[in-house]
Amino acid sequence: MRSIVRRSHPILNVAVAGLLALVVVGGLAGGATALAQGGSIFQGTLMEANQKTTEVSTEELRQILKDGSATVFDSRPHLEYAVSHIPGAQNVAAKPGVPTSVYVSDVAEIGRLVPEKATPLVLYCNGPFCGKSKRLGEELLEAGYTNVRRYQLGAPTWRALVGVMQIELDGIRYVRDGDRTAVFIDTHSSHEFRAGSLPGARNIPLAEVTAAKDDGRLPMEDHNTRIIVFGASEAQAVATTTEIAKNAFHNVSYFAGTLDDLLAGLGEQPAIALDR
Repeated sequence: MRSIVRRSHPILNVAVAGLLALVVVGGLAGGATALAQGGSIFQGTLMEANQKTTEVSTEELRQILKDGSATVFDSRPHLEYAVSHIPGAQNVAAKPGVPTSVYVSDVAEIGRLVPEKATPLVLYCNGPFCGKSKRLGEELLEAGYTNVRRYQLGAPTWRALVGVMQIELDGIRYVRDGDRTAVFIDTHSSHEFRAGSLPGARNIPLAEVTAAKDDGRLPMEDHNTRIIVFGASEAQAVATTTEIAKNAFHNVSYFAGTLDDLLAGLGEQPAIALDR
């Protein structure tokens, strides 16, 4: 299988650089931002002129996901979604017959999931220069949806500002096959870890994240390293993922299932650990 290029993240760099530019000049392409009025970077949007759908900020999207006030769609191809997506987002198949260069999700699929055209929708893709959410937003408007917004800062900026992403089982299969530098973190207790874990995984319970920076369990020489966290429950995995992200690792995702789910999905047997 084609190997995954992981060390360079130009889209992420562009997204963060764009946000810094917004802080300095207070706008992009003639638009004003919340930052220009003294808001925080979490309140920033691109506010590009002449767009058919409006934007939400990082802060607004966090609140939307918390209270469920809108349905959030990742408008990227399924494999990109599966490898790393904003937790709580949904994904649908591609519109049939559309070239990859102008990829757009299938509005008919969204219609089956969200038949009520007044339902609030929020779309995102790969950041400021990605057109997938714009194209999907326009097609949804044409299909009669009346409350469509975009998080145009996208997945790279969410990763930079919030830090926590989610990975699906088919995304893990893809990473397992193609990214030999990826680090898998089992956040079970050390006793549970020694009883059996994913082959090659490193054990880092939540309380040991700081210690793991000094003893080699976290890749301190390359903070771009893809890190995938799993545990006894989704809550446990999220807690450790959040703590790792707070330590400047910006490519961290969690798997919501259990170790048994992971092993079964990958067709692997648990490895008995002799040490950490």
